[in-house]
Amino acid sequence: MTTMTEASVREFKMPDVGEGLTEAEILKWYVQPGDTVTDGQVVCEVETAKAAVELPIPYDGVVRELRFPEGTTVDVGTAIIAVDISGGAASEPPAAQPAAEPEPVAEEAKPQARQPVLVGYGVSTASTKRRPRKGPEVTVPAPAQAIQAELNGHAPAAPETAPAAAGSRPLAKPPVRKLAKDLGVDLAAIVPSGPDGVITREDVHAAAAPATAPAPAVETPAARPAPAPAVAYDGARETRVPVKGVRKATAAAMVGSAFTAPHVTEFVTVDVTRTMKLVEELKQDKEMQGLRVNPLLLIAKALLVAIKRNPDVNAAWDEANQEIVRKHYVNLGIAAATPRGLIVPNIKDADAKTLSQLAQALGELVSTAREGKTSPAAMQGGTVTITNVGVFGVDTGTPILNPGESAILAVGAIKLQPWVHKGKVKPRQVTTLALSFDHRLVDGELGSRVLADVAAILEQPKRLITWA
Repeated sequence: MTTMTEASVREFKMPDVGEGLTEAEILKWYVQPGDTVTDGQVVCEVETAKAAVELPIPYDGVVRELRFPEGTTVDVGTAIIAVDISGGAASEPPAAQPAAEPEPVAEEAKPQARQPVLVGYGVSTASTKRRPRKGPEVTVPAPAQAIQAELNGHAPAAPETAPAAAGSRPLAKPPVRKLAKDLGVDLAAIVPSGPDGVITREDVHAAAAPATAPAPAVETPAARPAPAPAVAYDGARETRVPVKGVRKATAAAMVGSAFTAPHVTEFVTVDVTRTMKLVEELKQDKEMQGLRVNPLLLIAKALLVAIKRNPDVNAAWDEANQEIVRKHYVNLGIAAATPRGLIVPNIKDADAKTLSQLAQALGELVSTAREGKTSPAAMQGGTVTITNVGVFGVDTGTPILNPGESAILAVGAIKLQPWVHKGKVKPRQVTTLALSFDHRLVDGELGSRVLADVAAILEQPKRLITWA
């Protein structure tokens, strides 16, 4: 066995993957001592107070030591992995981290081009460990199910893509390759559904058990997510769950917002039957084919038009300088419930996007959030937010402002209800909207105008044209 010198060992330190973050929790290691890694290869997934992100290693070598086990919270700047860059074999790993049985290392060609990775360093063109690659790795969010930010409506099916040609290497992220290996799935036989022919987690799961997958349920306007299965506690009377990561940051932000900004909430119930009909028509429009079209899309567009008509609502309160900062752009936040807690990614410059561009941005936001891959940058700089409580069958709520924003719109369930329409009681699609706003900079008149405009557009969606 070759003996390594300390000079040949490089320590990779926990980076600040957000802005000013001080710590992150190691969720999962994708390598073990003895494994060969290459420049840009993802070695672990970490969770910060804002999001879960994958960390690529910035050099080639052999893993010598993992400094912390999974589940450990590590300060930014602390070394988390040691790599021997001399090209020699790895030394005997510590007893606490037994070495995995290394596979033969295939000689790998150097990539021709590099792409920036999520956290701003290294490259994302490396393949998974110990295997040669034939093409660049493309990091994309996987398709996902609807989240809290979505209203009723199916996600568009991915276009059919041919499986990888014989002898070529299927495109997939390292975690997806590991999942396929664990489930005994041949990636070469999978039809990829991700952009540019990238295989996703859902593709692997579908290939692992295609015969047992249930037929999709027929969706109705009042469709609700299935309840979570009951959890067995083995007789325990209490369970303590550590508050950390995204949930800890969310709790602190909500407390700060609730006790800093004076909240006012107003409500309006509106007939959205015409909006629901327009949604169905847009699904058949060739310009919208392949895009996520649902009521949330038109609600988002309605809010953007209302902000254009009432621009003073799109502002922030600067306590330090005692100023109101009016924003001349709209970064539209969408509240998303994920297994790690509530996050609010936003669509940058949403007000400048066409309807099809907004639909594409919403689809990408939803998929990325459900995969837990939302970047910290995607959750910064929001100006106004939409939260959908209706997906749970809830009529309305009093949402708390996202810190630094002046307004948040809550959307209730869309239900078939008796409604007076043209002088007669008829069954109509009805929902309740709630707008919370910071009363320091948004008075009752301004907040009422914004909410009334959103309701008017959803009742008569042709106003998207006449008021835009």
